[in-house]
Amino acid sequence: MTTLLIVNSSPRSNSTSRKLTHQFAEDWKARHPKGRIVERDLSDGTIPYLSESWIEAAYTPEAQRTPAQRDLLALSDTLIAEIFAADVILLGIPMHNFSVPATFKAWIDQIARAGKTFSYSDQGPKGLIPSNKKVVAVLSRGGVYAPEGAQEATDFQVSYLRKVFALIGLTDVTFVHADRQGMGGQAAQLATENAIRQVSSVVESFATKLVA
Repeated sequence: MTTLLIVNSSPRSNSTSRKLTHQFAEDWKARHPKGRIVERDLSDGTIPYLSESWIEAAYTPEAQRTPAQRDLLALSDTLIAEIFAADVILLGIPMHNFSVPATFKAWIDQIARAGKTFSYSDQGPKGLIPSNKKVVAVLSRGGVYAPEGAQEATDFQVSYLRKVFALIGLTDVTFVHADRQGMGGQAAQLATENAIRQVSSVVESFATKLVA
């Protein structure tokens, strides 16, 4: 049985990124009727920012942690377990000020954890999450940031996502671009329709590689 983890980070309930992750999920269910879907909505405010106490807990050897420290790390443990259990990780990420939303960064900080999802060595960090998992990042942006677009140099989403996921071992990352959303009218509509086609194409390609 395949597992799809969906992580939405838009604060808007009717956002383009949410529409596209919903479309992906519907296509996925049609292809994997026996599959499992786990959803994580970051807009509900349940993912805290890192604190000094959290960092101290994370770097305290597990056997030496106090009950309070274990409680501090409980959500991080749950989020990491969701990543390990998933075959495909679907991310809905609107562009906020040229990068990812603060809620998404908070989620990243909870899952990118030394000793759990990556380790340090004399040869640099090594990802601990199996690299055969697939990541699909649906990026919704107001302007034109897709590869070779006029504003590609100000796109700090793609490079950041590639780097941080590679850190924890996830190197199979597919991007779906829904640009031009801030232009409104036909430009936004055509870009969204193109992104929907991309979503369907990605699901179709996965169907030949994953067994439900």
